[in-house]
Amino acid sequence: MTPSNKVIKRVEALRAQINEHNHRYYVDDDPVIPDVEYDALYRELLELEDKHPELVISSSPTQRVGATPIGQFETVTHALPMLSLANAFDAEEVGEFDRRVRERTEHDDELAYVAEPKLDGLAISIRYEKGVLVQAATRGDGQTGEDVTHNVRTIASVPLTLRGDPPDVLEVRGEVFMPRKGFAAMNDAALKAGEKTFKNPRNAAAGSLRQLDPAETAKRPLDAFFYALGEVSDEVQPESQTELLSLLRGFGLCVCPEVRTVTGVAGCLAFYEDIGRKRDGLPYDIDGVVYKVDSTLLQRRAGFISRAPRWALAHKFPAQEVTTTLLNVDFQVGRTGAVTPVARLDPVDVGGVTVSNATLHNMDELVRKDVRPGDTVIVRRAGDVIPEVGSVVQAGTSGRRGELPTLPTRCPECQSPIERIEGEAVARCTGGMAVCPAQKKFGVWHFGSRKAMDIDGLGEQVVEQLVANSLIEQVADLYTLTVPQLIELDRMCEKSATNLVKAIAKSKETTFARFLFGLGIREVGESTAQTLASHFASVDDLMAATAEDLQALPDVGPIVAKRIVDYFSLETNRNLVNELVDAGIHWPEHQPVSAGDQPFAGKTFVITGTLPSMTREEAKAMIIAKGGKVTGSVSKKTDYLLAGEKAGSKLEKAERLGIEIISESSIQNLV
Repeated sequence: MTPSNKVIKRVEALRAQINEHNHRYYVDDDPVIPDVEYDALYRELLELEDKHPELVISSSPTQRVGATPIGQFETVTHALPMLSLANAFDAEEVGEFDRRVRERTEHDDELAYVAEPKLDGLAISIRYEKGVLVQAATRGDGQTGEDVTHNVRTIASVPLTLRGDPPDVLEVRGEVFMPRKGFAAMNDAALKAGEKTFKNPRNAAAGSLRQLDPAETAKRPLDAFFYALGEVSDEVQPESQTELLSLLRGFGLCVCPEVRTVTGVAGCLAFYEDIGRKRDGLPYDIDGVVYKVDSTLLQRRAGFISRAPRWALAHKFPAQEVTTTLLNVDFQVGRTGAVTPVARLDPVDVGGVTVSNATLHNMDELVRKDVRPGDTVIVRRAGDVIPEVGSVVQAGTSGRRGELPTLPTRCPECQSPIERIEGEAVARCTGGMAVCPAQKKFGVWHFGSRKAMDIDGLGEQVVEQLVANSLIEQVADLYTLTVPQLIELDRMCEKSATNLVKAIAKSKETTFARFLFGLGIREVGESTAQTLASHFASVDDLMAATAEDLQALPDVGPIVAKRIVDYFSLETNRNLVNELVDAGIHWPEHQPVSAGDQPFAGKTFVITGTLPSMTREEAKAMIIAKGGKVTGSVSKKTDYLLAGEKAGSKLEKAERLGIEIISESSIQNLV
């Protein structure tokens, strides 16, 4: 039966009322009706939609848990990278950060900063189109994340539709977390039901977002605060972080109530001390505070480094510390052969995590701290993450205190000689991946990690079994694995084995930079891998490069150049690269960047509007490949505005400033 106009209007009115009450409750923290009245409105809307299913829309408040369970998480490529933050652990580092920002921005006066608690949750990016939530993704490696739209829709404080007059496209970045009160209630209920409990709210939030069934996530008390933008339409150009937060509030998005604008280093440190005193009384876990330059103009001047903005800093709280007994010291071999002393501890809870192993870093540190079995030691999670032994509190009794551990002469994994070069703190196994099972295991695990080949399901335990059962001798063997072989592994069913084989096959389509990072060449991190990928046309060209060729590249010094040359000088490594290519690993072809092939060197571009045949990201990549720089806003320093259809306010500003405006065809002609 077709609904009457009266019913249609009532449904629309109910949705508007419920959305308004949700905003008053979650954003303003100022509810105006009791729960029983809210529930009555919700039930009435639910009944009308049940009677008239043709009126149901995805953005209705009743549809938060409307999705069916998914089979697996899909990958999402972020339109703009989700960056991380540089860390500081003391006032001196904060002062250095402020000095660097003022120097780069040529700002002599004290800077205004926006200071906020650093939430201990999971970073999230949510995309709204024409005001409607269409996608939510985890941070992942910053470039790609997992699609968790079905689960984020269940979070009551996240609006399904934005308020006011939002732009056509608005990506907001924030943090999903579990409030302490909800976490305690959830664990109490789990205990009564005889179910597994979570160690801390962050783990609980992470587990909740990775549920395949949104109905399960809906049972978890998740919340979210927002603090940044991703991709947005041109009309959204806040001039400050303060204005941005006000804009987010206006769209109905929750912003942390503890945010404050402060002045200079003194203001930042005063906020840090204040939040530190409040920490235990806050309704959510935090592990520090974040400072951001308030002015958007100064943010642009400060710029970015690799994966972090120069205009923001995370000031972490001191590491949480407890005492326990050191039982023994073992030696662990890592991916590059580094032999690291590891403390085996009487298990102890540190910040909600049970710690039984902690790093001692290297032999120099072990000797300096004079750590011996039987000692009572301080254990802390440095940066609230990595467990480490801080110092000895009480030496073991004369009858219990062991000898100071000494560096073994042979690798505990393969019995190859251990070498420690004079002047270096780290000792290394000389066996290499071909001989040492530990190096082989960590090398394969690194190759399949998210920032490298991104093979979902290839965790450390799986790799350990693959190596122990001689199913793989080196990373190229991954591409010969079959489902029957994998089913024989512990805790591996046919479905998970099939998914892993599919993930391995999917990884064959990658990028040159990911491939190079995955090889695990010493000193070659993500940034260096990207530099190499941009300047060499093929892996063959890179393998033939000399140290002098490499040192001509930005950010490649003599040590890094030597590591690369040494790696490719070994026949086993060259053969490995060829085997991986023969296995089908490939990436898009590109022309290398060279000094003679950079028509845009020294030129700054801004891109706006819809281009005829390429996305903005493709245009940006082309400009950068030809030596140019791409910024987000028009200024006197802009050389060209690349404009497509619906160019908007950036076009008007460029015309006022007399900046040259070019089309997609014009820029292709310039190339």
